[in-house]
Amino acid sequence: MIEFTKYQGAGNDYLFIDALTEQQDWPALAKVMSDRHFGVGADGIILAAPSRTGAAPVRMRIFNADGSEGEMCGNGLRCFAKFVIERDLITGGRESMNVETGAGVLTVEPLWESSSVVGARVNMGEPILRALDVPTDPEQTEGSVRDYMDVELVKALGVDPEEVMFEAMLRSEGMPIIGTAVSMGNPHFISFLDNPVGSVELERVGPKVEHHAAFPNRVNFSIANVIDRSHITGRTWERGSGLTLACGTGVSAVVVAARLHGYVDDHVSLEWPGGTLGITWPGHGPVILEGDAVEVFSGTFSA
Repeated sequence: MIEFTKYQGAGNDYLFIDALTEQQDWPALAKVMSDRHFGVGADGIILAAPSRTGAAPVRMRIFNADGSEGEMCGNGLRCFAKFVIERDLITGGRESMNVETGAGVLTVEPLWESSSVVGARVNMGEPILRALDVPTDPEQTEGSVRDYMDVELVKALGVDPEEVMFEAMLRSEGMPIIGTAVSMGNPHFISFLDNPVGSVELERVGPKVEHHAAFPNRVNFSIANVIDRSHITGRTWERGSGLTLACGTGVSAVVVAARLHGYVDDHVSLEWPGGTLGITWPGHGPVILEGDAVEVFSGTFSA
């Protein structure tokens, strides 16, 4: 029997498991437990596992609903902090904690109400802009159009603008898709649209982008409407999980891409179907994500 607790952050829901001493076939378990008809139902499972570095007391491992292992999840990391602190899986961490992730060691600042963690502020690390490091294969696109790029910002980040996949066109079954690639420890492709994001059949387009030849490790795909310089609405197709109500790394990547276009200022509120998240990024340094962390229920699962 596997004990688990379900949490959600902006509707992005995961099943959290204490794996500090537990060993299982985690990919297989993630597929079974995440199934919304025959399992518990979730975007995936997240494990509290032994750290492999002295820089963090605990490691977060993520297995998507399809069993694939992900590098990072911003919404999951906020809930992870609540999970390990409130269940005393680590010592300390009430003011700030380091967590080992597939994207490196990241810092989380829990947000408290009384004796409960209700959210967190997460240092998501610095964005990766070089197309080959995202990773992407620019040869599988019809090229980038950099006329609207904030070239000076990109140069200030130590990146050659020619190395960024910016407003690149993909074709899938003849359908053109234009977007910008950013990594937040995991790969993202972002399309800014004039038509409302709700009008897009993301369940049809998302898989085509995720599995496009331009993305050797597959990709998360976000579509966004810029409302004003501090407000964006959008939706995300999450690699390995499908349609999701929110994506922490996704909204982080959206703001970075928006900043490269000159669309937004330092602080941005992002409305996704599951709720509102806050991003701060002044065009340099780490991206800071803030949002809720909510416990849904606990239970046991027959593995």
